[in-house]
Amino acid sequence: MKKRTLLQAMVPLSIAGLLLAGCSGGGSAPDTGEGTATAVSDTLRVNWGSFPESWEPGSQQMEPGTMRIPYETLVLRQSDGTILPNLATEWSFGEGSKSLTLTLRDDVVFHDGTPFDAAAVVANVEYVRDVVGGQFGGPLKAAVESVVADDQYTVTFTFTRPYGTFLALLSQRNLPMGSPAAIADGSIKTHPVGTGPWAYDEAQSTSGSKMYFAEFADYWGEKPGFANVELYAIADDTAATAALLSGDLDVTDTETDELPRFDSAANVAYFDYPAIRNNINFIDRAPGGTFGDPQVREALCLAMDAEVVADLGGGEAHNQHFIEGEPGHNPDITGFQADLDAALELWEELGEPAVEAQIGAAPFNKQEIQIRVDQMNKLPNVNITVQELDMAQYLSTWNSGQYAVALGNNPQITPADWYGAWFSDTAPANPSKYVSEELKALAGQAQAAGGSPEANDKWAAVMKQISDEALTCSHFASSEIIAYNTDTVTDVQPAIQVWEQNLIDYRAIRPAGA
Repeated sequence: MKKRTLLQAMVPLSIAGLLLAGCSGGGSAPDTGEGTATAVSDTLRVNWGSFPESWEPGSQQMEPGTMRIPYETLVLRQSDGTILPNLATEWSFGEGSKSLTLTLRDDVVFHDGTPFDAAAVVANVEYVRDVVGGQFGGPLKAAVESVVADDQYTVTFTFTRPYGTFLALLSQRNLPMGSPAAIADGSIKTHPVGTGPWAYDEAQSTSGSKMYFAEFADYWGEKPGFANVELYAIADDTAATAALLSGDLDVTDTETDELPRFDSAANVAYFDYPAIRNNINFIDRAPGGTFGDPQVREALCLAMDAEVVADLGGGEAHNQHFIEGEPGHNPDITGFQADLDAALELWEELGEPAVEAQIGAAPFNKQEIQIRVDQMNKLPNVNITVQELDMAQYLSTWNSGQYAVALGNNPQITPADWYGAWFSDTAPANPSKYVSEELKALAGQAQAAGGSPEANDKWAAVMKQISDEALTCSHFASSEIIAYNTDTVTDVQPAIQVWEQNLIDYRAIRPAGA
């Protein structure tokens, strides 16, 4: 989520003097002179607008931009789907893609000195799968029957079904590697301990204001361009812009409202990329449920106009989850173009049924949700209300079944993972556990195809069935904007991952003039 959409409380600061006010506001941003030169530093200063409420591996409360400072994943995935080695160097799938064996690096230690080995992988999988759960741990619980350390540096996953795309999941937020010792004593929630080139240093951090990640001397890989990273949580875009222009920040995410200030400055550049996609998901979808009738879902989908949201937030409306060029995109999907007249006509044919439901909303998505709710409520006898929640309440309840409909944030990058996270009978975001026989059959065929050439076509058929059943609609993708001070840093660019917030290649960034 973008910075402004995650925490609205202002955190004014003078980074250079570490004079930060509390999140409740007060004070003012530093006096800044636009274009002020800053001496070469060995510390990269980054602002993503908030700190994670939990640093647990697999926590949906931890954004990718923060996760990828201390943590690393077993493999990496390029935008074209190519899987690259990382903490795992080799892999092989078993017969029918129902198991996966990984060979691990033998020269890696965690920041606390704990060895990284097969036992550490097992500890992480079991913790994320059985304790953390949620949007990222849930798919592990549904798919991983067992994980076993075959020897010190070899680990085997056994799946409940064919899972030829499991490596893609291992490259994402589902399973970053954390220290088993920190997991065991519970400190991992507040003190991240990973294997990356930067280790959290509490002594050099300032509670509520700055998190300092120092150079990890025993890092297994190449040294990055900056020895250290300072992470800030300036939620107010105006304050963050002032700090960036003055050279007190090197990198920040930002909003379109701030671009005129950057365009008029000589020392700031920025780029954007598609980072966030979401859509309305009908959670209570079983027969007899609030949205159990597919024609009711269809009418509500027709009543919604995602273009209104796109015009408001700067993004693009789509007719399906996967965009053109991605696995899972199906050109035969027409989706539901906004047509209130058609929605009203269908609603009348249905006898104008009474629909009462609640949808949870957090500060970051309340406005977007309210727009969609107002559109659905244009149908007679439809009364969907917005329940405002704080961040902790929202993250723990929005797709739990407590609310019959939800605005889903969908980071899944393969159709198998999207289906497994949202629509299968074991999906964590499908508390009704209902799947139509048609959808289940198509998904079974796609899963059985594993990584074969015909698998893509079979998954595309699954995507069309999801659309035809109107299980989800009003698709919208928004862009993340990353701005940086060209006087202080160079080589700022997106990382190889896709559909992640705060997506920069930390390792490639170098001090300007170094």
